[in-house]
Amino acid sequence: MSDPAKVRRHAERVRELVASVVRSQIKDPRLGMITITDARITADLRDATVFYTVLGDAAAQASTAAALESAKGMLRSTVGKALGLRHSPTLTFVLDDVQNQVKHIDDLLTAARSADAEVQRLAAKAAYAGDAQPYRVEEDDDSDVEGDSPADDEPHGGDRR
Repeated sequence: MSDPAKVRRHAERVRELVASVVRSQIKDPRLGMITITDARITADLRDATVFYTVLGDAAAQASTAAALESAKGMLRSTVGKALGLRHSPTLTFVLDDVQNQVKHIDDLLTAARSADAEVQRLAAKAAYAGDAQPYRVEEDDDSDVEGDSPADDEPHGGDRR
């Protein structure tokens, strides 16, 4: 297997190369406002997954996916030549839906905050069902019959060593 540092360097290089080629060499009108966010490559350096985001709606995302799929051969040959590997890695393009995940997490956090506020509101009005101290506490009496010796007054039961 390959060195993990080497795999990370190749993945970073794949990301840079694909971003450069998409920006400068692909002239497909279907290609929207695209950002290459990440690339991951397998340990055997045969398969690379490229993550991208597209500014726009679902139609822009679909047309950009089609443009990347049609340019996959040129991108693969460019990446293979630049990396100098025996086998050019196959490229798979995956839409990185970070914005949707961020919105979903923000919605979950907002719901959690409102639920916490409701719990706090209910807790402010709450009262104990019974006593505040549910356990019986035996009070110490100062009138012990056996407490006449000075050894009983010591905290450790009069054990003098």
